[in-house]
Amino acid sequence: MKIGVVTFPGSLDDRDAQRAARIAGAEPVALWHGDHDLKGVDAIVLPGGFSYGDYLRCGAIAARSPIMREVIDAANSGMPVLGICNGFQVLVEAHLLPGGLIRNDHGDFICRDQGLRVENASTAWTNGFTQGQEITVPLKNGEGGFIADAETLARLEGEGLVAFRYTGLNPNGSLNDIAGLTNERGNVVGLMPHPEHAVEPGFGPDTDEAMRSGVDGLTFFTSVLQHTLARA
Repeated sequence: MKIGVVTFPGSLDDRDAQRAARIAGAEPVALWHGDHDLKGVDAIVLPGGFSYGDYLRCGAIAARSPIMREVIDAANSGMPVLGICNGFQVLVEAHLLPGGLIRNDHGDFICRDQGLRVENASTAWTNGFTQGQEITVPLKNGEGGFIADAETLARLEGEGLVAFRYTGLNPNGSLNDIAGLTNERGNVVGLMPHPEHAVEPGFGPDTDEAMRSGVDGLTFFTSVLQHTLARA
């Protein structure tokens, strides 16, 4: 299986996402924002970091880059797409996911190990989790506050489209503690925390298990492998 990882000018976690795909057992494929070629990939990751034009609105310019035309078409055809942090912002700006992401309510950039509760374990990227499972994944953002109007929030909650919710602490003022979303089809998932930074023992979040910890993020990537194999 091939997982494409898009690099935008300013991306800084694209190599981490490629490594996560490789550790999970997939073949990572580098994709460039200025191209139209998805190179035959089976799934796509929009990584974290920065894109370009983020001073306007995070992800607003990147969502209109050439590769995103192909990503949008692929997502609408059912291909799994994961947006991480800035990638989540790009998915929202591309209207593949609803709502918006604004400056953290406390005004500061935040970097911490973040508790999450899995609210939807039936998507292409979350099927390896169990409903209600609590995981720990690194978080680092300055504009991660999720917003939406009351009607959209009610629809997200009512239709089970909240994929992840913050636990222990709401780090950025996101409404309803929303940390990540899925679309109705379950192939597009976006979240602010960084699962690609929690895929190797000893290199992820510090927990009571110390050097044996830090692999909760790997399930995102093994989930999409299982999803794709099951559909083959």
